[in-house]
Amino acid sequence: MQAIEDVARRWIGRTEALDRLGIKTQTLYAYVSRGRIVARPDPADSRRSLYDAEDIDRLRRGESPDPARPVAQDRNGARGEADIASSLSVVADGRLFYRGLDAVQLAQQATLEEVACRLWGIRDANLFTGIKPRLDGVIGVSIRARTFAILSRRAEEDVTSRACDRETLKVQAACILNETIDAASGPGPRLHFHQRLARAWKTMDRDSHMIRRALVLAVDDELDPAILAVRAAAGGGAPIAGAALAGLTTLAGSAVLEAMTDASTWVVEARRDPFETSRRRLQATGSLPGFTARTGTHDAARAHALLTAADLPADLVAVYRAGEEVGGGRATFAMALALIARRLELPRQGAADLFLLGRLAGLLGHALDQATNGSPIRARLRYVGPEPGAN
Repeated sequence: MQAIEDVARRWIGRTEALDRLGIKTQTLYAYVSRGRIVARPDPADSRRSLYDAEDIDRLRRGESPDPARPVAQDRNGARGEADIASSLSVVADGRLFYRGLDAVQLAQQATLEEVACRLWGIRDANLFTGIKPRLDGVIGVSIRARTFAILSRRAEEDVTSRACDRETLKVQAACILNETIDAASGPGPRLHFHQRLARAWKTMDRDSHMIRRALVLAVDDELDPAILAVRAAAGGGAPIAGAALAGLTTLAGSAVLEAMTDASTWVVEARRDPFETSRRRLQATGSLPGFTARTGTHDAARAHALLTAADLPADLVAVYRAGEEVGGGRATFAMALALIARRLELPRQGAADLFLLGRLAGLLGHALDQATNGSPIRARLRYVGPEPGAN
């Protein structure tokens, strides 16, 4: 109760902040980006921000920011961080929420299309209905290569996001995601995305729900370099396909994808003798791929949700039980995806492909959010090279 009273006393909403200062929304965002007003997410609604009433009153009186408190921009810039306002997702109490709805609960029934519509702010209709496949499909050896080719082609075809209204950008996003799934799954009936992928991977109908759950749970995460890359590109006016490409290529080279690859390799290696193989690996390296000591996190919650619905065979169950018992940690979402990929006998990069395809929906959402409703990205480049003119 005391925390709520503190928030009510010190932090105010956007409307009240604008009224007190007598300014427009863009000016308020500019004050925040310059560190003159500190902002924070509203605990009651992560899509909104609250603003420091003391900073606002100080500006009304024509005073400088409080010298006793570091300015947010300087503090973040000094650590190489950026401050981004997002209305898509938030992690609270160890749970991941997509626009206020628990991602784990959504994954029980929702399709990737439904989650994308929710993240993109589409409530009246499913934009994916009636989208036809392109006849000039792209080619590539892997799903990842074809995905990059789709995004690159659309980035060249589409105009800058500054030249499009919000509804046009939403239609573009739906077409981009649809083309990407088509490129991954090949030609066939216009089924749900997870059904198209299941058909391409020759997964039985009764098991296709695992692909659906994996895609939904992979859609978004906390701020990472991929989201920063997307929003920087979209904020600069790139077509949303170009912004998504910036994010996806960043993600493809990240530690997240490296962990996915390591977990997939480990599942194959440990499958024959999970406990003994785990003991030897732990003695040799001090850790096991795909397991973490962190509990109560949204990553662990996603992993648990996927594994409990997977109906894994005994040898795969033994892999993650051995990892948890021998290593003393919990299976990560990367490990859960790796186990699902083996359970469904997907191609070697199946876990990473599932992750990237699901995450693309979220990255497109960040591109839309930044292009249509994004506040300035607060960041600062600090030069640490030689003095100008130095030899």
